[in-house]
Amino acid sequence: MAVKRSGLPDNVALVLQGGGALGAYQAGVYQGLHEAGVSPGWLAGISIGAFNTAIIAGNPPERRVDALREFWQTISQPYLLPSTTLGQEARLEGLGEDARAWLDTWEAWRALVEGQRGFFHPRGWFAGPGGSSPFDAGGPEAASWYDTAPMLRTLERMVDFDRLNDGGIRVSVGAVDVASGNLEYFDNTRMRLDARHILASGALPPAFPAIEIDGRHYWDGGLVSNTPLSYVLSDPRRADSLVFQVDLWSARGELPQNLLDVAERQKEIQYSSRTRMVTRMQRIDQHYRRLLRELLDVVPDDVRESNPWARHAAELACGNRITVIHLIYRERAKIGHFKDYQFGRVAMREHWQSGHVDIGRALAHPEWLRLPTGEDAFIAHDATAPAPGQR
Repeated sequence: MAVKRSGLPDNVALVLQGGGALGAYQAGVYQGLHEAGVSPGWLAGISIGAFNTAIIAGNPPERRVDALREFWQTISQPYLLPSTTLGQEARLEGLGEDARAWLDTWEAWRALVEGQRGFFHPRGWFAGPGGSSPFDAGGPEAASWYDTAPMLRTLERMVDFDRLNDGGIRVSVGAVDVASGNLEYFDNTRMRLDARHILASGALPPAFPAIEIDGRHYWDGGLVSNTPLSYVLSDPRRADSLVFQVDLWSARGELPQNLLDVAERQKEIQYSSRTRMVTRMQRIDQHYRRLLRELLDVVPDDVRESNPWARHAAELACGNRITVIHLIYRERAKIGHFKDYQFGRVAMREHWQSGHVDIGRALAHPEWLRLPTGEDAFIAHDATAPAPGQR
């Protein structure tokens, strides 16, 4: 069991981006944090990040890594036929580049045709008895290529939602209201969360159906913003904060050379969510909040109390400090345009291991865990591993 590390700010947040099968990287990051005694008090996720968030918050501390491993071993199995054994996985990890490309393509094809056990299965003629076609007039819950009822059952089986809601960890997951088009956050400080809220955050159309909650239907939050970083930093007056931002898509990439490259690059740009831009805007915002606080210190008390602009400035002023440690998965992320739905066991283990290595690299800099000093109110450290071939 990890021992809680001392000397960290009161607010330690783990922010998890969407990215489908790449989300095993986030599990590796959490394992590294757990082993280092870093216990986030706020978990925020989008899509697969929301699923990982629920598994972590919905299990006792000593079982969280094992629960993540069970979750990923479950959903990395094809829906119909058995997956590879552990011994086969070890041999497959040593494949050459060409053979590995065929394996990745095969596993992605199986996900499309079969679905993934404990996650989703296809609708239509190959869905089995009771299956419905996505072209039928079955309503929003059936307007998708796949049925995600298996994931609902997985979440209900693997997540203790009483613990998730009352266990002392703040949980926030983002989803899009289909009717309004607005991004909303389901937050356990404002409502009780259940499996529907988590599933809604990962309901990416047209693959997955909208999820109905209290008469509203929701899709994957990544349609609007694929990272909850802005939400976590939206109220910097809350406390001094250390934020681990874990991204699965890189905004930076190579120029596409063919149509498959175009498809992959399009996803990277679409879902990267410009985390660096968000952190830059938050740095500027926090600088001006700090500036207001310093200016108010030289304003006479009678003016601060009587002048409405001075009172408004006092509401905005803030002296709290924020450190962001930013990780982007790059080690095995260049496996094709299907990398977000290639759920094969071998790829899952590699994604997980990369996350574990990358967070270890970040934690090797203890100074990164400290809050900014002096005039700086916001600082971001880029802990991203170099791209293969650029070491």
